[in-house]
Amino acid sequence: MKDHYQYKSPVTGEIYDPKTSVRYSEIPTFMRAPLVSDLSEIDIALVGVPFDIGVTNRSGARHGPREIRNMSSLIRLFHPVTRVNPFDLCRVADVGDVRVDNAFHIEAAIESIKSFFWKLHNAGVVPLTAGGDHSITYPILEAIATDKPIGLIHIDAHTDTSDTFLGSNVHHGAPFRRAVESGFIDPMRTIQIGIRGAQNTTEGWEYSLDKGMRVIFMDEVDQLGIDGVIEEARRVVGDASAYLTFDVDGIDPAYTPGTGTPEIGGLTTREALALLRGLRGLNFVGADVVEVSPPFDNSGNTALVGATLMYEILCLLVETAQK
Repeated sequence: MKDHYQYKSPVTGEIYDPKTSVRYSEIPTFMRAPLVSDLSEIDIALVGVPFDIGVTNRSGARHGPREIRNMSSLIRLFHPVTRVNPFDLCRVADVGDVRVDNAFHIEAAIESIKSFFWKLHNAGVVPLTAGGDHSITYPILEAIATDKPIGLIHIDAHTDTSDTFLGSNVHHGAPFRRAVESGFIDPMRTIQIGIRGAQNTTEGWEYSLDKGMRVIFMDEVDQLGIDGVIEEARRVVGDASAYLTFDVDGIDPAYTPGTGTPEIGGLTTREALALLRGLRGLNFVGADVVEVSPPFDNSGNTALVGATLMYEILCLLVETAQK
């Protein structure tokens, strides 16, 4: 069991745990975890990447990290199924947002993101990230997969293995094509879950399948059931290092309307929770939740889903970190 982080008030000198304070108080951080700058003090870093220059249509995911932080104040400590308190098992803290100074230059922005995550990886810290659009996953993978390609569990409505769009080959529809080309992920240990929706070209689907990725379209999800999908995911990635990426458009827009590329007929939130809970024990070296676009959901529900997914994934990561 890890020591709890304690916060000391700079005014009164009082020492307390902000995670157990009333939820409408304190500076908003992910899950009310402490905000730290010393990486030697933590095992898992909660990170925001407020960046959406990689979107192909509806922007707004740049506002995702802030709203996910706000909604994550509703997150409590103990998991309802496992009874595990992830903050008891690892030192978890919010390390703030990636500073993207070249936000209008996507290649330079990608380099800034990679540099930030390389520092985390070099310090032995596991990242759990809130995006931002899905283009951010490519530089994260580049920072993490320094020795050899890693496995990937990818939950999404889209394969994100397209090529050039409007003159750029770096955008939120291409991160996993670029990651395969660069040797950051092993396509034979990659599974893409929940794929659906019509496309103007079959290029992305064909690339994933041709490279050996296991693509589970939504109609097959219905056939297999969530238990069958979990079994297949575990078979594909095996016991070696893997990364988990969850695009909220993998969930039906009835639950997550605040996203850039919604596709009807997706996972329910209950199915999403069951799927994540079925991945316990896998060797995750990082994860992200992306494409929460608050301007398209005034209710805040999409950000709440994003915050809850991050908590569920945190519970997976702490088990890996203890191995």
